[in-house]
Amino acid sequence: MKTKIVLLPLDERPCNYEFPMKLFSHDKVEIVRPKKLGNKKTPASFETIVEFLREECKDASGLVVSMDMLLYGGLIPSRLHHEEKEILLERIKILKEIRESNKNLIIYAFQVIMRCPDYSSDDEEPDYYRIYGKEINELGVAVHKSRLGIESDVPVKTAMEKVDPKCLDDYISRREINRYMNVETLQMARDGLIDALVIPQDDSSKYGYAAIDQKEIREKISEYNMEDKVLMYPGADEVELTLLARMLNVLAGRQPKVYVKYTSEMAKNIIPLYEGCTLANTVKYHILSAGCLATESYESADIVLFMTAPAGGMEEAMEQPSEKLEYCVERNIAEMFELLKYCINQKKIVTIADNAYANGGDLGIVKILNNNHLLMKVDGYAGWNTSANTLGTAIAEGVDSYLNKVTEEHQRFLAERYVEDAGYCSVVRKSVTEKLPESMNYFDVREPDGMVASMVKEELQKFMEESLSSISDSVTIKKVSMPWSRMFEVNLEVGYAND
Repeated sequence: MKTKIVLLPLDERPCNYEFPMKLFSHDKVEIVRPKKLGNKKTPASFETIVEFLREECKDASGLVVSMDMLLYGGLIPSRLHHEEKEILLERIKILKEIRESNKNLIIYAFQVIMRCPDYSSDDEEPDYYRIYGKEINELGVAVHKSRLGIESDVPVKTAMEKVDPKCLDDYISRREINRYMNVETLQMARDGLIDALVIPQDDSSKYGYAAIDQKEIREKISEYNMEDKVLMYPGADEVELTLLARMLNVLAGRQPKVYVKYTSEMAKNIIPLYEGCTLANTVKYHILSAGCLATESYESADIVLFMTAPAGGMEEAMEQPSEKLEYCVERNIAEMFELLKYCINQKKIVTIADNAYANGGDLGIVKILNNNHLLMKVDGYAGWNTSANTLGTAIAEGVDSYLNKVTEEHQRFLAERYVEDAGYCSVVRKSVTEKLPESMNYFDVREPDGMVASMVKEELQKFMEESLSSISDSVTIKKVSMPWSRMFEVNLEVGYAND
């Protein structure tokens, strides 16, 4: 009999809607998700979500729930809504109802702290963020530093004068409501209605409005004596994979030990792009959040996690290869691969968090894997978006291999990671963007399917033949589309036949 787990995703993008199904759905596990969600800035129907949860949770073993989807209809709607507290407080009560209808249900929840990007764009933010986005971020940094007694480059008064007061009031009032609901969710965890709670820091930084919110929520966690029950760390789009890994570990009564191997010891102290914590601290949170334990010995480890992060100054994947010493000298790639091959020979579970760059895999690492015919001999690989997104995915892949024999689904997901993370994110996204006609741009390619999707598929096929040559005969690109009709992400369906 399959273990049934209900999933309410963060939104409808492939990383949240498809990845969990592709990795964890197999002979032993059934992941159930809503058939329909929203569309970017259009929120999902709360009534549809409630109907789904009531029906599917009755006979389920576990529920992984995005509170942003439950309360606001998705991640982007959480930044745009005008809901009153009273409405949101009614919505959150559905969790109590579900708990009462299935006393044995394990409920894991996560709720993102609203981000504050340091650039002006309304692609994922309110319309006025196109005009005042950078200035709102600048004001948040100034306010935060002022509260800490730190001199800011721009005084608070000067920064405030750059933003339209009505726009600022809208932004601040929404942050206050979202933070209020963060605390309400905390209280549900304190009261035992939620078994585990993760508060991810989406695109975080050391100073600013998001950091202020994090501090206030941490204080509440401390006030409720929940430091050992609520985890707050950088991430967002990988959290479903992390909590599903945790759920499956708990249901199996297992707690795998994870050994972390850095290509540079100095990488432990870097703060990756789009994050506000040191890498070493973030890694420990991710391992713990996935229901695993960190160990200092690879001999005793169940999973060996390799990380390719630089010794400092993380760069964007589309700018690689970096010529900085932090990449070329301080990373010991030779030692990494020597241990990786040894662990494979010792039948250890090996997974690679390729976080050398932000927003794409390290093509040099993929080249070595390909040349040594190791692409499909490792149990996991990820190298997409932020370091935290990559970490959570790689750890989840390791957990899936630990709990199950290598499945066809797992192999397809692994092959897809190379095609998407290295192929699309590091190479094809930039290449196709540069060839877009004048009627299109990075944030608007007109339609999910069509000319751009065909261009992407053609260039991905070329990438596979050149850079994934050791497996290209076994990998088939079945489908390509552009979610949210933009270039940032791609929706792939990859087939893999093990010859």
